[in-house]
Amino acid sequence: MKIYSLAVVLAPPNKSAVVLSSASDLSSFSFYQRGSITEFMSFFTKTVAERTPQGQRQSIQENVYTAHIYNRGGAEQLAAVLIADQEYPVRPAFSLLTKLLDDFIAKVPQASFNTPAAISFPEINTYLQKYQDPRQADAIMKVQQELDETKIILHKTIESVLQRGEKINDLVDRSNELSMQSKMFYKTAKKQNSCCLIM
Repeated sequence: MKIYSLAVVLAPPNKSAVVLSSASDLSSFSFYQRGSITEFMSFFTKTVAERTPQGQRQSIQENVYTAHIYNRGGAEQLAAVLIADQEYPVRPAFSLLTKLLDDFIAKVPQASFNTPAAISFPEINTYLQKYQDPRQADAIMKVQQELDETKIILHKTIESVLQRGEKINDLVDRSNELSMQSKMFYKTAKKQNSCCLIM
């Protein structure tokens, strides 16, 4: 997963879009390709920002790239564009774009939008580097991955017990920590569940 470009764009309706701040990571391309790719990313960023209606989000695929766009609209008429490979997940991309626009609006005065060369927003480089890992952009995705890893560890533990020739039924029967009532409950539940297999 890779983010190649991140940009904040002034996108007034029915007018040309203007990139106010951008950052890119083209380290995976050869030195000789980077100039052309930079031009393509800038063109792609402006084009998709102009063609995304205000208040909408969309993802557009072009070759091996996917552009995620959030045109916030409103008084600021700002849009944010993230260009990544097709593996970068959609939800973290839009979480990042929302955070980026919130931070940009908080730190850059709207009066400076008319002079893009004067805009200083170095935080965009931090966003680009930090969110190469989509789990940083989306707390829910991070928690889900942690849960998935826990589930895998538990699954391996149960498999390792069964591989040694032990059966869970035998372990339950031999356990001194389980009361007779708990052992009966386990056996009854197992019998009830075994009769309901779906083929």
